[in-house]
Amino acid sequence: MALFKSSIFWWIFSVIFSLSIAYYQRTTGPTYPVRGKITINNQEIKYKLLTSNESHIPAEIVIKGNVEGIKGEIEYKKYNTDEDWQHADMKIKGGKLVGEMPPQPPAGKLMYKVILTFGEQCLTLREEPVIIRFKGAVPGFILWPHILIMFMAMLFSTRTGIEGISKGDKTKNYALITMILLLIGGMFLGPVVQKYAFGEFWTGWPFGKDLTDNKTLVAFLAWIIAYLRLRKNNANRGWAIAAAIILLLVYLIPHSMFGSELDYSTGTIGTGK
Repeated sequence: MALFKSSIFWWIFSVIFSLSIAYYQRTTGPTYPVRGKITINNQEIKYKLLTSNESHIPAEIVIKGNVEGIKGEIEYKKYNTDEDWQHADMKIKGGKLVGEMPPQPPAGKLMYKVILTFGEQCLTLREEPVIIRFKGAVPGFILWPHILIMFMAMLFSTRTGIEGISKGDKTKNYALITMILLLIGGMFLGPVVQKYAFGEFWTGWPFGKDLTDNKTLVAFLAWIIAYLRLRKNNANRGWAIAAAIILLLVYLIPHSMFGSELDYSTGTIGTGK
């Protein structure tokens, strides 16, 4: 069909596909808020529990809905420590039930539970404690270009893979653009974001086991190899297809897994879950 031979069609497909992957990245992994709902006082209350917060401000937990007459409490402690659980009462502010946990150093983590009480009812929003990680503030002029360029890298990677499958004559050019985007977004801006957030430019191989750093490095190397093979012979399109698959697999790994984690006993930052 003529439609499947149209470059515009495949660009539209690549955009939609890349947006889907970006949404998947956004809604998976340890930094995505824990959502759910409970029934208390004969009404359903939806909640969203934070799993990420900036290190210079308290972590604010907000319960929305008809909270009149409902009391709330946050139980929390430093992650991976033997410290006792701390307690913070929640208060009604602006028709919402609001409580706070103290800020932690970058890469510090707290584990917490939210308990709601109404008369004889006493409910824990989630039996398994929620883990929240703190990070330094990343300036928007660094963060947003990083996000945009990494999205563009996924877009061009997808389009390059399609061009390779269809034996198009632009495979090498698209591969070069993909490689440059990964260089700027992943290997330059990525470490800068990491430095602002957790105080280290690079915590992947050979210095650490940070999964985000390592998977970015693997994808970048794959595209370097693919471009060099295409530069040698434009018929080596299989390398671009393989690199596109590798980048896709990298993006399917939830973001921030096995990321930076503060060891409270030593004050050093290592790799967590």
